[in-house]
Parts: sequence; C-alpha cells; structure tokens
Amino acid sequence: MKFQKIIGGLAAVSLSATTLVACGADGGGEPGEGGPIRIGSTDTNMREWDVFADLAEEEGIDIEIVDFSDYNTPNDALAQDQIDVNKFQHLQFLSEYNVGSNADLTPISATEIYPLALFWQGHDSLDGIEGEEIAIPNDSTNQGRAINVLVQAGLVTLREDGLINPTPADIDEEASDVTVTPVDAAQTAAVYQEGNPAVINNSFLERAGIDPKEAIFQDDPSNEEAEPYINVWVTTPDNADNEEIHRLAELWKDPAVEEAVLESSGGTAVPVDRSQEELQEILDRLESEAQ
Repeated sequence: MKFQKIIGGLAAVSLSATTLVACGADGGGEPGEGGPIRIGSTDTNMREWDVFADLAEEEGIDIEIVDFSDYNTPNDALAQDQIDVNKFQHLQFLSEYNVGSNADLTPISATEIYPLALFWQGHDSLDGIEGEEIAIPNDSTNQGRAINVLVQAGLVTLREDGLINPTPADIDEEASDVTVTPVDAAQTAAVYQEGNPAVINNSFLERAGIDPKEAIFQDDPSNEEAEPYINVWVTTPDNADNEEIHRLAELWKDPAVEEAVLESSGGTAVPVDRSQEELQEILDRLESEAQ
C-alpha cells in the first residue's frame, strides 16, 4: 500500500516516544528509505489530500499523512523528526516559529495564497466607507496583514511606509480615512453580520455563511506586502534537497490538486510559483525583522 492517513490526535497532545509509535514514525535515515515519507498537516480532511495521495501512489511514492489538531505541533513534530515534511502554514507563521523556538525549518516550495479580504454587508465597493470603524483580527499573525489590506485599499496610512507587520499604533489616524478596532478573529464575522465592515479570515467565512465573492476588497497575492502569506511545504535543512520530497511538492501543483484546492477554498485560493531560493530570502527577511 502506497498511502496511509494517520489521525495524529495523540501527536497534538504529546510528543512523547509513545506518540512516535502511535503515529507509526520511525526516526532516522533519509525520508522514503525503508518507510513512507511522513507528511504533517492540519486539514487532511480536505478533498485535495485524497487527490494528492492518488497521484503519489501513481508515482510509486510511499507516503503517510499525519493529521494534527493544532497549528504549532506540526512544526514541533518536524523539528523532532517525527515527520519528514509539513504543509499547513505560510511564511509569516514559519518565521515566528523559527525565531520563537530557535529552529531552522526551511521552505522548499510554494503552494497558494488565501487572500485576506474586507467585507461590508449590503455593499459591493469601498464607496462611502470613509469614517467607518473596521474590525480586524487581533492575533499577531493576522492583525498586521489586515492593516496592510486597508493600506492597499487606500483607507489607512502608516506612520512609516513598508511595515510588514504593522500594529494599530503604527497607523497615522489623521491621515487615514477609517479607524480600526482589533477583535478576536472569530468575532469579525459577527461584527460584519451586525452591519459593520470587517476584515475576515478565510477560515471563518464558510462557517458564518459568508460568500467570499462578496468581498469589497482583498490583498493582491502578487503584491510584495502579501509575500509573508505564501503557504509553503516545509522541511528540515537536512532534507531540503531530498528528491522525493521535492517531487511530492511538485505533485501539489498538478491541475487536479489545484482544482480541488480552489473548490475547498470557495474559489479564493491563488496558486503561487516561487523558487526555493526566493522563499528562503523572504523567510530570512521576516526572521530578521522578528528578532
């Protein structure tokens, strides 16, 4: 059998030796030598993973997909050789992990960007939004990006141009057309449903019944300010040149997988093609600014 999916609930709770056995992961050696390549993610219930697994089987690559229930554990598991590669995060998240954990996990291939968008119930453009109070996510990963969405929309001016992760304190309120109010990311949809404009994470749109196409503005994936939010395949430096891992990353770009990703994202995911060297340069810049 070429494909096995492991529900890694135990791995999300404890990175103990017992968990290693439970996940069927034997440390040591090159990935794929004498066992499957172990891939960690947090969204393995999505159809694209089944499409991807079928392609890997056709290629004769033995894989084991390990599902994690939280966002920090897949990087911990990778750093501790419980898995060989993971695919669940963007470069900004990876940079924060590496700096906070003194780790050196490395991106090897880009996948897609999920644009972050501004919504305003009953409106289909930015017309009339001047003077409004806009809710934005207050978590460290998305707050700065949300502010830059408003910068790109011409609604907010920063005291210093080009900040990758600005905070509300960086906003020049007198020069801006709107004000911002940080709230819990899960509450942004509720603010929108009350009739107020809000920047809402892609993951909260479906559960709130909000059509992504109703966005009145979203960040441009080709803009430099969006680079930190490129989603990536990530591995350790020792495996950064592993041919089978790179082949798996290439399979994710297969049209059948990309079609499934687009369907799962409600039409919002945008495929990204950046070289391994470009991704590392972006990561290095993000880590430098975070230190």
